[in-house]
Amino acid sequence: MRLFVAVVPPEDALRELEQAARGLRGLPGADELRWTERAGWHLTLAFLGEVPEALLPELGERLDRAARRHEPYDLGLAGGGRFGDRTLWAGLTGGDLRRLAGSAGAAARKAGVEITAEHGFHAHLTLARQRPHGSVALRPFADELSGFAGTPWTAGAITLVRSHPPAPGVPGAQPRYEALRTCPLGR
Repeated sequence: MRLFVAVVPPEDALRELEQAARGLRGLPGADELRWTERAGWHLTLAFLGEVPEALLPELGERLDRAARRHEPYDLGLAGGGRFGDRTLWAGLTGGDLRRLAGSAGAAARKAGVEITAEHGFHAHLTLARQRPHGSVALRPFADELSGFAGTPWTAGAITLVRSHPPAPGVPGAQPRYEALRTCPLGR
């Protein structure tokens, strides 16, 4: 099963971001992008890839222990940015999630998960992606989000999430996410 570990913002924060991002769909080129659905919005801490189901019990226990070593984080969704012209994202203010991301990845490795592709961690919430061979400039979209500052909230848990891939050959199909385990932060 395809898994990742994430912080899931509360509904109020997601609603504020949805309001702020609504105008982005009217910008030139917006209809050429693949927009993520609000139901799938999250902050990925560690992408685990394909994980054998037999590893789930130990993975869950190790994630629980890792989460307890971190106090809750005061965060806020704010601003926007892009990874080149590939990905448009909303940013984050408040706590630095790098240590939490590192702990989640280490817990997975100790449980026997082979994490093959790791990139430098940058906390973000993906809003849209460029389609293959697309050429939409994402700078105007990121600039439009620059003034967004959501209400602060407290992240009190990390979530182990299963990703169900979208139906093949269905235009606009999105992955579906299933929370498998929630691990509270703090002692």
